[in-house]
Amino acid sequence: MTDTAAHELAQVNIARLKFPLDSPQLKDFVDGLDPVNAAADGSRGFVWRLQGDSGNATDVPVLGDDWLIVNMSVWRDTDALTAFMYQGLHRELLSRRREWFERLAEAVTALWWVPAGHRPTVAEAEERLLHLRAHGPTPYAFTLRTSFPPGETAENGRVSRSA
Repeated sequence: MTDTAAHELAQVNIARLKFPLDSPQLKDFVDGLDPVNAAADGSRGFVWRLQGDSGNATDVPVLGDDWLIVNMSVWRDTDALTAFMYQGLHRELLSRRREWFERLAEAVTALWWVPAGHRPTVAEAEERLLHLRAHGPTPYAFTLRTSFPPGETAENGRVSRSA
């Protein structure tokens, strides 16, 4: 039996901007960043989020593409993440994402379990996202739709469970 308190859920999502961050077309998105981040910070089950010098992560480089922005956070579990994603201001902004971001064919979101207290790096998140794109959902990198319980790991295509 796995101790779920020993693990937390890391998530990364990326988006490719249609316009520069300081453009009038992205004003509503940029204006919503601080309130959405404050809502996340106060959400039940929220643990941590990536922040750059701006207080959000829009200035953190990802995958070597200047038009990509990254969001990365850690949550108690998938229920806590889901509850935040589909409620309140985050839901409102999420519904407008096609106004601000290009539609990408490949996966833009990946989830994975980390030991409690671990704070993932952008390089780790990039690796998980690229693994998901190459292999589909596995215990190493998965989605909300196809998730795996904490404590499973995938190395070289083999799945093992930690106690």
